Amino acid sequence: MTLSRFLLSAREIAAQIRSKEISPVEVARAHLERIERLNPKLNAFVDYKPEAVLAQALEAEKALVHTNQDDLGPLHGVPLSIKSSIDVAGHRCEAGSRLRAGYVAAEDAPLVARLRAAGAVILGVTNTPELLMAWETDNLLYGRTNNPWDLARTAGGSSGGEAAAIAAGLSAGGVGSDGGGSIRVPAHFCGICGLKPTPGRIPSTGHFPKSGGPFALLGVVGPMARTVADLQILFDVMAGWDDGDPSSAPVAVSSQFSVLSSKKERGLGTDNWKQNTAVGFFEDDGRTAVTEETRKAVRSAVLTLTSCGFQVDAFRPEGLEEARQIWWDFFGVAGGMILGPMLRGHDAELSPILKEFRGWAAATPAHTGDSLLAAWLGRDAVREKILLQMRKYPIVICPTASVPAFLHGEREWQIEGKTVKYLDAWSYCEWFNLLGFPAAVVPMGYSEQGLPIGVQIVGRPWEEEVVLAIAAALDHEWHAPPLAELER
Repeated sequence: MTLSRFLLSAREIAAQIRSKEISPVEVARAHLERIERLNPKLNAFVDYKPEAVLAQALEAEKALVHTNQDDLGPLHGVPLSIKSSIDVAGHRCEAGSRLRAGYVAAEDAPLVARLRAAGAVILGVTNTPELLMAWETDNLLYGRTNNPWDLARTAGGSSGGEAAAIAAGLSAGGVGSDGGGSIRVPAHFCGICGLKPTPGRIPSTGHFPKSGGPFALLGVVGPMARTVADLQILFDVMAGWDDGDPSSAPVAVSSQFSVLSSKKERGLGTDNWKQNTAVGFFEDDGRTAVTEETRKAVRSAVLTLTSCGFQVDAFRPEGLEEARQIWWDFFGVAGGMILGPMLRGHDAELSPILKEFRGWAAATPAHTGDSLLAAWLGRDAVREKILLQMRKYPIVICPTASVPAFLHGEREWQIEGKTVKYLDAWSYCEWFNLLGFPAAVVPMGYSEQGLPIGVQIVGRPWEEEVVLAIAAALDHEWHAPPLAELER
């Protein structure tokens, strides 16, 4: 396979396998060779087994001969990666922590089993920060993951290994998880697409830390890929009820807005659909400054949608700051309490960025029954308040973060004459975890340093299909990172 073949979409790879232009074994070998060559610089994969990958690919190749084309799955022979906080049978699921060192999953998480049933070849698992508690990827088990656009910068977190692998062509797509931007920030940093679904839309069963209590309101698993069409395929395959996820609901996937259908089939070519899907946008939240290039990326999205015939108006929901504060009550304070028993007495084994998170969490008193109940009621109230506003604008376009990919270890930035601190830079994602809204990220611009900038497309709960349809209108030819440094 040539370099260009590595950067084909998952959909294109599947089509070429079906037409027998390329074979599943050829695709698998090429990706394994690329992992061997580039992973030492990126540190995206932390566990992959070439023999197991080739065995899967060989089975996929045999199926091309012995199976009716109509019975092949939409991902037949496509090489995918999985974040190492999700169970993949026979692979490490350590979530970047020495406290789980050597833990190997006995069986696939439901979403992994669904991907395999759709024909996917699972390459292995990718790096995360320790216990996923950071917007950069580094830990004491495997070290830090580097951004393929600039090795001196982070690929983001906590799904940083996934984003780096997909952007550099080590994987055709994969799965991350997101409790406060952990799919969307790495997608934004690495110039790929990502979808944070509604909690329960894709089952989080088999994820560590386990979904439960306040975490079940915030944390999700979701697809990451180079194109929106690939997000749609992965979403369609993984979505569906599972009894291991406390947020799961039997919500069927609708084909009405599927980006895999023709515009005529999904009604996107009609003025009626566009008139009934007004889009709101804002360039900043009035609190946390964003770079000028980020503003330009949002404006570019607005111009694109306007040229497609959508009504797009300035709109910033009231209640975002309240949502940000309550998000920390759940993620920071309650999260610290949930992880506390596991971490107690193990300070010497914890990574610096997890210690840093514990310090931030400890700065706020632990919850009492009354304070947790107040936060929960506050969450429901602000969610209702914003949903009422979104009756007029069921889709909202906004930044993903204040800054593009930052240098390893950076903790604050000067933007528009203001100091933006580490915990504040990602608030543009955190609101929608607290609210349980689906949100996708699509690349829409570049910084002065040539780093990708993604915009966020946010919808109402259980309306991932609409979010993806709007994201598809913004999707454009995917641009690979300048891989010269990696290829040397």
